[in-house]
Amino acid sequence: MSLPPRLLVIDDDVMFCHVLARGLQRRGVVAELAHTAAEGLEAARTLTPDGVLLDLKLGADNGLALIRELATLCPRARIVLATGFASIATAVDAIRRGAWNYLPKPFDLDALEQAFCVPSDDAPPAEPPAMPAPLRRQEWEHVQRVLAECGGNVSAAARVLGLDRRTLQRRLAKRPVRERP
Repeated sequence: MSLPPRLLVIDDDVMFCHVLARGLQRRGVVAELAHTAAEGLEAARTLTPDGVLLDLKLGADNGLALIRELATLCPRARIVLATGFASIATAVDAIRRGAWNYLPKPFDLDALEQAFCVPSDDAPPAEPPAMPAPLRRQEWEHVQRVLAECGGNVSAAARVLGLDRRTLQRRLAKRPVRERP
């Protein structure tokens, strides 16, 4: 189990990229950083990386839309989609588009390494989580996904969700549901 020797990190959070790059360098990984979709595609053309860590939200761009093009530019590279807005629907969509794996943020280098590894046939199946996410948390993630699919338009998202626009605005004004330990 190891990280790819050359890793392209495409993420719009500059500070996160630099901290991650330092950690990767300590593990012997050459990390190339890109902060926009255009920079990431250009780096993929010139670098031919062994792995790509791609953020879901790249400012105005969507990381999901880049997966197929990255897979075409670097067919041998494993693409891992990372996001702070984790949902099952996004994970399934990423895998269908050609991503190798899906990684919710925040993560550590061990989790990143695990995301790039190939599961062996002898390995036991992964243990299910001890406690699934609470229903309120799942509802929050669903509302956020629908809002993102509607391009941030609250009125359109309210129609899709079957809610009054003002009710949806009040729900969005609240903080995300915290998970209890």
